[in-house]
Amino acid sequence: MPGVAGLRPTPDRVRETLFNWLGQDLAGATTFEAWAGTGVLTLEARSRGAVLCVAVDRSAAVVRALRATAQRLGLEPIEARTGDALAALVVETRRFDVIFADPPFADDPWPRFLPLAASRLAPRGRIYAEADHPLDAPESLQIVRQARAAGVHYHLLAAAGS
Repeated sequence: MPGVAGLRPTPDRVRETLFNWLGQDLAGATTFEAWAGTGVLTLEARSRGAVLCVAVDRSAAVVRALRATAQRLGLEPIEARTGDALAALVVETRRFDVIFADPPFADDPWPRFLPLAASRLAPRGRIYAEADHPLDAPESLQIVRQARAAGVHYHLLAAAGS
């Protein structure tokens, strides 16, 4: 993976917990990974049977590396594209079973991102959010699981009332 300042892959232990929360089999699922970085969550979802995996990152070098990794591991097709995560969700028309969000910790996209992501969720969909602090869910969402590992707070959110 190219050297990119602030690139912080989801730790293995956190990823294991996340996929335990989601269930091991994602056959037929659709996913969207905002701030993809290494794309490890997209690649993991694809390896567990997700049929549509969209990954967005600002860095063209990171997106190229993600595509190459998917090809090398036989995890194609994935839709990896360069762009702003929030802008990509604004124009996205599809609904997703899982939306992964692990932005740079220096950013604070949550007040805008979480309601926007909620509008793109499929029925019974989930949002995974990683931050350096505990998150509050907007009215449209509820936190169904949360944990902390070292300095990483991670959350699984669903539509309110689901």
